[in-house]
Amino acid sequence: MANLTGFDANQYEPLADFTPIPAGQYKAVIIDSEMKPARSGTGHFLQLVFQIIEGEYQKRQLWARLNLQNQNPTAVQIARSELAAICRAVGVNAPQDSQDLHNLPLMIRVRCTRQNDMGEVFNEIKGYSPVPPPPVSVAPPVSVAPTPPPPNPPPNPNPQPPAPYWQPNG
Repeated sequence: MANLTGFDANQYEPLADFTPIPAGQYKAVIIDSEMKPARSGTGHFLQLVFQIIEGEYQKRQLWARLNLQNQNPTAVQIARSELAAICRAVGVNAPQDSQDLHNLPLMIRVRCTRQNDMGEVFNEIKGYSPVPPPPVSVAPPVSVAPTPPPPNPPPNPNPQPPAPYWQPNG
């Protein structure tokens, strides 16, 4: 037995469900990033944590690992291309720090992949793109009716002939 005195489950959120989400496009932001050492000890990868911000899977997180420092030049080239796609998608082409990419919306394309050794299905981010602009709402043309001419003044019921020019008015 283990002593659990002092633990109160009401003080913690239950562990999130890690079942894979369906393949598709999702609006997301990067909420965390960290450079970590590779297991081989010969390089480092940039780990990015993406959080979906809309729809049924809002608040779900996905991870991308970019081998930016690796002995394999092909792995580095792939990682740099993936980082370039992320930068372009969020509109920051020359970040100084990975935090420059945080909290900027982008679209991620998620794929479901089956692990060879265990047969488990997991999610992979396989593409990045800018968030499409909202559809432009075009108001229908407003038809303006022509303004009618002012009405003619009513005729004078007691017409008086004009006074001759030599007589004073009055």
